[in-house]
Amino acid sequence: MARAIRIGMLTPSTNTVLEPLTTAMVAGLQGVSVHFQRFPVTEIALSERALAQFDDASILEAAALLAHARTDVIAWNGTSSGWLGFAADERLVARIELATGAAATTAMLALNEVLALRRVRSLGFVTPYLDAVQARIVANYASLDYECRAERHLGLSDNFSFAEVTHETIEEMVRAVAAARPEAVAVICTNLRAAPLAAGLEAELGIPVYDTVAATVWKTLRLAGADPARIEGWGSIFATAAGG
Repeated sequence: MARAIRIGMLTPSTNTVLEPLTTAMVAGLQGVSVHFQRFPVTEIALSERALAQFDDASILEAAALLAHARTDVIAWNGTSSGWLGFAADERLVARIELATGAAATTAMLALNEVLALRRVRSLGFVTPYLDAVQARIVANYASLDYECRAERHLGLSDNFSFAEVTHETIEEMVRAVAAARPEAVAVICTNLRAAPLAAGLEAELGIPVYDTVAATVWKTLRLAGADPARIEGWGSIFATAAGG
């Protein structure tokens, strides 16, 4: 019998998307289970109060509880380093691994690894976020020499509301940025229902659509020693292998 693989996901408390989508993605993988632990996140903004939600202390408390389940991997399934700076996630990963003994990753570090493996240098960005948050994301990618060909965002800050964005709206946003012909579209938010749309949009537009929920699943499977290519129907991200 194959070894059981347990994946832990640190989840924003108001997120209603990543758990069902993640579970659906891995449903066909025998022996793989995903376990979730929430901590408080209600607003995405650059205010002091909103930024304080991502203090490592509360995240590490949640990670410690996931470690009780002897998870092989623990992922912060959120996109906060998009506006905080990617170094924040690098520090968090090191602290989770030290505290729990499990391998760790984050949604944003997983997305960035996919972009590096696919040698993507120009992007279209799709998010539900406020103007200031979106500008910070674009600037952080620019600091890594990624070109923003186009971007669309919805000006929302209530984290719960992101899950209520319709498939039609997401598709319109992806099509709009794809018209600028970036090498890939990045959908950055783990509470947007974009992952089920990726395969269809890729077939329509001829451009990879990389969603952060899917990126997290892809990376956690790799860290746990499972082959992400076993997941079919959720977009080209799962065919991404080491070496490109």
